[in-house]
Amino acid sequence: MTTDTFRIGLMFSSTGPYGSVAGPMLSGALLAVSEVNEMGPVRLDPVVVNPGGNLSRYAALSTQLLSSGITQVVGCYTSSSRKEVIPAFEKYDGMLWYPSHYEGFESSDNVVYTGAAPNQHILPLIDYLMCSHGNRAFCVGSNYIWAWENNRILREVVVARGGTVLAERYLPVGETDFTRTIEAILAAQPSFVFSSLIGVSGYSFIRHLREACLARGIDQPTVMPVASCNLNEPDLIDIGDGAMDGHISSSVYFSSLQTDESRRFVARYAAAYPEKPWASADAEASYIAVKLLAAAMAKARSDDIGAVRRALADLRLAAPQGEVLVDSETMHLYLTPRIGRSRSDASFDVIREEPAPVRPDPYLVRFCATDYRDCSPSRLRVVS
Repeated sequence: MTTDTFRIGLMFSSTGPYGSVAGPMLSGALLAVSEVNEMGPVRLDPVVVNPGGNLSRYAALSTQLLSSGITQVVGCYTSSSRKEVIPAFEKYDGMLWYPSHYEGFESSDNVVYTGAAPNQHILPLIDYLMCSHGNRAFCVGSNYIWAWENNRILREVVVARGGTVLAERYLPVGETDFTRTIEAILAAQPSFVFSSLIGVSGYSFIRHLREACLARGIDQPTVMPVASCNLNEPDLIDIGDGAMDGHISSSVYFSSLQTDESRRFVARYAAAYPEKPWASADAEASYIAVKLLAAAMAKARSDDIGAVRRALADLRLAAPQGEVLVDSETMHLYLTPRIGRSRSDASFDVIREEPAPVRPDPYLVRFCATDYRDCSPSRLRVVS
């Protein structure tokens, strides 16, 4: 029987201020394409475009892909880029597969969200931080919707539970001068620093905060750990020796997971990209997106957006992070939240994880800010 072949778009800023994150996302997507083309059930013909981190280029490139007859596009990292392109996908009736953790409070019939929703990343992180480190938060982020919304959620939960948000600081994407921000942090003495900085901004901030703390004899990872929902293994490499350890990350995947699917994914990723062999949650989310897209198109025998959406209903996949399931009500995924602590070898120890995939709740309609999750020692698991 003839194998169906479908053209798909891959749109990632593999260069630019957050290229170190979006580059692995493209790599994860291309790895999935190669596996699908090797093993089926369809063949994929990817068309790759690179906006270079320039927000103004996303809409034009989306229109270029969609007007060429492509209906399915995997791409975008930042929430600002996602919001920039959604009107084009709605106009041309295409489907964006968005493979990044995001701030939630959005729904579109033209988007499938394969990254974590807020109840799968920021809420587990707040539980952990307030149980383990204290209730005085200092927030610093890149000046766009990802940071604004995550800080809003954190502020509402921390305050409702009797804590304090000492300050919020927002800086332009790509900013690397954090002198005044770090001075304010050291003066405030928070229990933890919540960072939603992206790309080179995040790397510079962590390096300079560590240097400032060392100069004052402060054990920064113990006294005021940096916590994030977007820190992963390639980020640690870019942070560099001497400052990559002791940070807290909330994610649904770490490459240190010792499952058969994770080990296979890590090995194939390293073999495909030996120059940058560090698999990450962002690469895995893109990998999942392509695998689910291929399965849905095979089931539908079409790349039509309506047929693919119907085929997605309750679709399951054995992913590197564990089983994932499409929630047909929200077009988000059931994912397994985990908390990791970074190591000096650019990996993470998993110190807490949910026992099963968690239903996505992008609008937090099933959440009460004053309800603590169980933080007892029985929920903690350390992986060496």
